[in-house]
Amino acid sequence: MRSLETYEKKRDFDVTPEPRAELIGAGGDRLCFVVQKHDASRLHFDFRLEWNGVLLSWAVTKGPSANPSEKRLSVRTEDHPVSYGGFEGTIPKDEYGGGTVMLWDDGWWEPLHDPEEGLKAGKLHFRLHGARMKGGWALIRMRGKSGEERENWLLIKERDEFAGRSDDALVNKHKTSVTTGRGMRAIAQDHAPARPAEHAKPLPRFRAVQLATLKDAPPEGDAWQHEPKFDGYRCLMAIGKGGVRLYSRNGKDWSDRFGVLCAPAAALDCAAALIDGEVIAGRGGGDFSTLQKALKAGDPLTFYAFDCLALDGDNLTDEPLSDRRKALEALFGGLPPRGPLRLSPVIEGDGAAALDAMCEAGGEGIVSKRIDAPYRGGRGTSWIKSKCVRRAEFVVAGWSPSDKKGRPFSSLILGSYEGGDLVYRGRVGSGFDEDDFDALHAALKRLARKTTPFDGDLPSETKGAHWVTPRLVVEADYTEFTSEGRIRHGVYRGLREDKEARDVSAKAEAETDTEGGEQWIGGVRVSSTGRTVYPDAGLSKGDVADYYATVADRMLEHSGDRPLSLLRCPAGIEDECFFQKHAGKGFPDDVKTMPIEEKDGETADYMYVSSAAGLIGAAQMGTLEFHIWGAARDRIERPDRMVFDLDPDEGLGFSDVVAAAQDVREGLSAVGLDCAPMVTGGKGIHVIVPLRRIAGWEPVKNFSRAFAQSLVDRHPDRYTATMSKSKRKGRVFIDWLRNERGATAIAPYSLRARPGAAIAVPVTWDELGKLDRPDGFHVGDIGDRLSRPCPLDRAEVSGVGSGVVEKLEDWSKS
Repeated sequence: MRSLETYEKKRDFDVTPEPRAELIGAGGDRLCFVVQKHDASRLHFDFRLEWNGVLLSWAVTKGPSANPSEKRLSVRTEDHPVSYGGFEGTIPKDEYGGGTVMLWDDGWWEPLHDPEEGLKAGKLHFRLHGARMKGGWALIRMRGKSGEERENWLLIKERDEFAGRSDDALVNKHKTSVTTGRGMRAIAQDHAPARPAEHAKPLPRFRAVQLATLKDAPPEGDAWQHEPKFDGYRCLMAIGKGGVRLYSRNGKDWSDRFGVLCAPAAALDCAAALIDGEVIAGRGGGDFSTLQKALKAGDPLTFYAFDCLALDGDNLTDEPLSDRRKALEALFGGLPPRGPLRLSPVIEGDGAAALDAMCEAGGEGIVSKRIDAPYRGGRGTSWIKSKCVRRAEFVVAGWSPSDKKGRPFSSLILGSYEGGDLVYRGRVGSGFDEDDFDALHAALKRLARKTTPFDGDLPSETKGAHWVTPRLVVEADYTEFTSEGRIRHGVYRGLREDKEARDVSAKAEAETDTEGGEQWIGGVRVSSTGRTVYPDAGLSKGDVADYYATVADRMLEHSGDRPLSLLRCPAGIEDECFFQKHAGKGFPDDVKTMPIEEKDGETADYMYVSSAAGLIGAAQMGTLEFHIWGAARDRIERPDRMVFDLDPDEGLGFSDVVAAAQDVREGLSAVGLDCAPMVTGGKGIHVIVPLRRIAGWEPVKNFSRAFAQSLVDRHPDRYTATMSKSKRKGRVFIDWLRNERGATAIAPYSLRARPGAAIAVPVTWDELGKLDRPDGFHVGDIGDRLSRPCPLDRAEVSGVGSGVVEKLEDWSKS
C-alpha cells in the first residue's frame, strides 16, 4: 500500500470539498483511471491511475493528445485517494490547487507490464478503456536536471486504431463533464446538472420535413410571416418516453452528433413533442463550415426551433402555422434567451423590408411562411426562401489532379440532377483545409469509376479528370451562375451528409441568381465576395469584410479617427499586394481623408476611418491590413501611444521575444509608465504604452530611442536597437522607430496578409506567458474575446514629461 501523507498535509479539509485521504484495498479485477480538467493557477489536466490503493497522479500541462507524434509534458504529483476519482467541483481560491475541477474522463486501465517495475524504470505502458481516451498509451520519465525536485514524464499515445493526426482534437472535442454534462463555467457557478423532465407520452416518430421553394423575391401581404434562413443542419427533435432523438432532414438518427443538445431537450416540460428546427454553430451565429468544425471539435451548438408538429400526444400538422407557433412559444417561453435551445425570431414587416434588413445584418436570407397553412412534408409554395448569399448544394462527380505536393486534388467537379439527368455545374477549388482534403480524398477513392457520370457533353476544363460515382453532396458559395449554368468562383463550405445526391437540384439557383456576385455587409455593398483571398485558410473577400464588420466596434476604439496606411491585396495574398497611405480614386465615402503636412512642406490627403462602414469599405477595396499612426486626427502633433516592436532574429524562438517583452515592461514600470502587449500575427510582439497628449513627436521619439538603448546597454548579448542585419544576429531588435511622425504600426485586431490569416491581438500579460507563438489567433478565435474587455484598456495612461525622462536617466545609470 502506498502513502497519502503528502496529500493530507497539503489540504485543510475543513475548507476544501475534496475527499479526505483514505487508502483502500483491491476493489475488483479492474483498475480505474480518471482525468480531471483543473483550472488552477494554470489550466491543466490531472491524469490518475489506480494502483495499490491510491491514484497515481500526473499533471498534464496541455492535456492528452491522440497524436502519437505529440509528447505531452506530465509532471508527477502526490498520490490521491481513489475516492478523488469522483470529485467534481471548486477548490477555494486560497487552498492548494484552488480552482474548478471537471471530471473530464473516466474508465478502467490495464497495465501491459508490472506497474511497480515500470515506475522504477520510468516506463509505463498500458491500455485505457475510457469514454474519451482509448487504446494504448505510455508514460515515459524524462531525465531530470541536477538538483531538480519535480519528476517530469511524457504522456504519449501509441499508434493504434484510436490514434489521431490532430494535436489538440481530443481536448477540443470534449469540453463538458463526462458525468454531469456541465462545462467549466457551470461547475464554477455550481449550476446543477440538467434534470430530465417527466415525459409520459410515447416518443414521436420521424416524419418528412417541410421544405421551402426558392424565389428571387419574398412574397408580400399580411398572410405571411418571415423568419431568418439559418446556415446549419436541419433537425427534427423528438422528445418523449424513452428520451430524446435528434433526426437529420432525411431521417438519420444524429442524436450522437448533436449530443450536447440532448440534455437541454430532455429538460423541456412536456409529455412529448416533435419540433422542427435548425442546428447552428456556437451560441447564436456561425455559418455551415463553422458548424462542421464545431461538430468535429465538440464545441457548443444552438438549436433554433421554428415549428411544432406534435405536442403532448396531439398531432398539430393540420393546424395553421399561427396555432403551431403559439404552442411552440408556450413550450420554449421560459428558456434562457442565450441558451442552447431558442425560438426562431419572426421578422415583422413586409417581405422586401425583412429581406433587406437580414441582408444588411449579414444574414443568409429569409424564409417566408403562410400563417394559415398546415404543415406538409416535401417542397411546396407555402414556404418561400429568398437568399442574400449565393450558396447551394452540388453533387461531386469527379476531381481534377493537383501538381502541388500534399494536395490530393486541385478541384472538385460538380453537378446537379435536373429531370433525372446529372448536369455539369462547374468546379470548386478553394475553401478546403487539411482535414477536408483528407476526408474527401478518402471518400473519393472509394467511389472511383472509369467513366463520366454526366449525361451531356463536357467542356475542355474537365480533361484529365478522375470520375466518381455521384453520391457525395457538398455545399459551396459562388459569385454567380454563367449563361451556361456553371458557377464562378466556387468556395467549398462542407459536406452535406444530411442530403441525398438524387435530391440535389441547382435549377432554381441558376435561374434566380443575378450578375455581379455582390452582397450587402454591414450596410456596404461588397463586390466579388466569393473571390478567394486566403487560399490556405479558405477565406474569401466576403469573409474578410464579414470579419471587419464583426470587430468594427472594438477595432475603432484603437484605430478610428487616426491616419492610416492600408495594405491592399485585391486578388488575394498570392498575388500582388501594395501599401497605400494617400487616398486614391474609387474609395467609398466612408474611407475619409484629411490633409497633413509632410516633411517636404507639401500637404497630402491621408486616409482615416471613423465607422464600421469605413473598415468594410476599405475591405471592399481589397484591404487586408490596417496600419495606424500613433496620434489621433484631432491633435495630430501630439501622439497618444508609444510602441516598441520586438522583432527577433531568425534563429530565436518566441519564448525569447516574450522574455524581451517582460524586460521592456519592467523597464517602463521603473520609469513610471504602464504598458500592454499585443501579439502581431507575424513574428513578434508590440509593447504598447498609452500616453497623455502632453508631448510632441520629437520628445516621444527621443524617449523611445533612449529607453531602447538603455535596455540594450543592460543586455547587449540579447538586444539591439539598430536595424543593421549584422548587429541583429542572435538578438531581438527593439524597434523604437514606430514612434516617429508619419510612421505606422499594425492596428489591433487587423488581419495579416500572410498564409493562415492570423490576426494582431492584444493579450494580457498572463496570457502572453502561456502563448507559444505570435500568430496563433485567427478569425474564429475573436468572437469570445470581443465579449471581454480589451487588454489594452488595462494599461494606465501616462505622459512623457520631465519626471519620466529623469527617471529614465536614473534607471539607465543603475
